[in-house]
Amino acid sequence: MKWFFTLASIVVLFDQFTKKLAVMFLREKGSIPIIGEWLKLTYAENNGIAFGVEFAPQMVMILLVGSISLFIVLYVVKSGNRNTLFLLPFALIFGGGIGNLIDRLTLGRVIDFIHFDLYQGFVMGSWVALWPIFNIADSAITIGACILILLHGRIFPEHLPSGENHVR
Repeated sequence: MKWFFTLASIVVLFDQFTKKLAVMFLREKGSIPIIGEWLKLTYAENNGIAFGVEFAPQMVMILLVGSISLFIVLYVVKSGNRNTLFLLPFALIFGGGIGNLIDRLTLGRVIDFIHFDLYQGFVMGSWVALWPIFNIADSAITIGACILILLHGRIFPEHLPSGENHVR
């Protein structure tokens, strides 16, 4: 469990540190190109969830993210599984959730600054940007979820050795 909380803490600290840098250096500038228009650091504030979708008031978002984060910790603790492959994705998702929750609690919104944009332009008459601006917490959540999906069979094996009782 120490490893789980250490990794989650690193995600939270790195996320909060980079957001502070974004506020200090990007808020007034707006955007700094890194690789042309393809990868930029662009300051943005997001009231919604993934891809800026707003579906609930901020207090509901806080309760939802807080509940999911608590559920993850309880699940990991109760499972008894201390395998690194099991703990890694949950630590990333938990750390990312807490990083964004801190923003919601202290600012009422989430700071985003990584602008990875494959295409901006018109598609069938509508202006489209293919990827939203995001942050380290969002990246950790996405990577953790991808690990769970791609390695599901290894993380949650169908046949457990006798004597092991893992929660599913």
